[in-house]
Amino acid sequence: MTMSRIPQIYVGLFGLGTVGGGVYTIMEKNRELISKKLGFPIQIKKICDPDPKKSKNFHVPSSALTTKPNDILDDPEISIIVELIGDKPVAREIMSSALNLGKHVVTANKAILAQHGPELYALASKNEVDILFEAAVAGSIPILRSIREGFIADSIKSIQGIINGTANFILTEMSEKKRDFSAVLLDAQKAGFAESNPASDIEGHDTAHKLSILSTMAYGAIVPVDKVYTEGITNITAFDFEMAERFGYSIKLLAISKKINDEIEARVHPTMIPKEQMLASVRGAYNAILVNGEYIGQSMQYGLGAGSLPTATAVVADIVEIARNIALRVRGVPPMGYRIEEMPKAKIRSMEDIESSYYLRFTTQDKPGVFAKIANALGQNHVSISSVYQHGREEDKEIPIVVVTHLSKEKNMMMALKEIDRLSVITQKTTVIRIES
Repeated sequence: MTMSRIPQIYVGLFGLGTVGGGVYTIMEKNRELISKKLGFPIQIKKICDPDPKKSKNFHVPSSALTTKPNDILDDPEISIIVELIGDKPVAREIMSSALNLGKHVVTANKAILAQHGPELYALASKNEVDILFEAAVAGSIPILRSIREGFIADSIKSIQGIINGTANFILTEMSEKKRDFSAVLLDAQKAGFAESNPASDIEGHDTAHKLSILSTMAYGAIVPVDKVYTEGITNITAFDFEMAERFGYSIKLLAISKKINDEIEARVHPTMIPKEQMLASVRGAYNAILVNGEYIGQSMQYGLGAGSLPTATAVVADIVEIARNIALRVRGVPPMGYRIEEMPKAKIRSMEDIESSYYLRFTTQDKPGVFAKIANALGQNHVSISSVYQHGREEDKEIPIVVVTHLSKEKNMMMALKEIDRLSVITQKTTVIRIES
């Protein structure tokens, strides 16, 4: 099939913020390169943003600017809509309207895709248009394209990923500079690595949104974000990093999903991983995803997971893919790699049924017999101890006792900790970090 002769493909852009500005910059600076690769020109015709002042940073001509969404949606020349306005109800409305009008959609909106993706994919299918969202997960890393197309012949068994740059930057700083969480977070906010309200990043919600999308695509079954077990990094201390080092581990906020028989395990939490593991060396604001397939074995992709231009490259790649499909007069690969009509809801494995080794930090009074009580509660609940470390001795003062366990069932571990945290000698809620080998 040869490409039809197309004089121009026009794009409408919603949002001229960090990523939207990057998309405009790339499409203007690399206009000739993109045109040469496509075989025809492609251009952003109109940009909608409630704050026209943003355009000054990118030298956008005033004729291309609007504050009214319908100036873009009702333009018959515009065939591709790019939505980059964030997790707001209006973003979902814009995407739904565009799809119903027969326009293709590109977005980076992981929150809306994690919550309403299947409904949007069904609209795209019904109206015979494409919706692509490579930039929604891991910024510049083409992980969704790899899973959807590169690994199409394989059965994916598991995914482990560092997919939030803010959390990874904070944990890297804590590890390398031996500093506590609150101080590092403040510095990260001053340096622009963390938002003024960093809750979504540090509490794991942003990572959970991305894992929901990744898991749904990897296993061909819908994994709702509210079924992803989510835990953040706010309870991790410099002392935990000291202990991780002692036991040969790094601490990362890990997104983990596994297919076990007909069930899918999906969880986000701080995780200790062996220092020799590939993900352990991912520093700062970088992202990495480790895919384990039946035939490919382990495949890791690494790169910048956020930032204006790195993320914008993924958006522009989606625009170009859709433009090529328009020229060929074909629909692209289904957005999740499977026909949405044939994707069932995933059977989610209960968190109680997962198996892991555990790092446990108990804060106790320094009295005789304390460890015996802890060990007894663990043993009674079928949790066996691999290693123990007791830090210092100060009679009648609080001290940390660290235990690393053998592989145990989550249900048993939580029952043991419930008993232990009720002991009069335990002065703070126990810190738990799961260990993945």
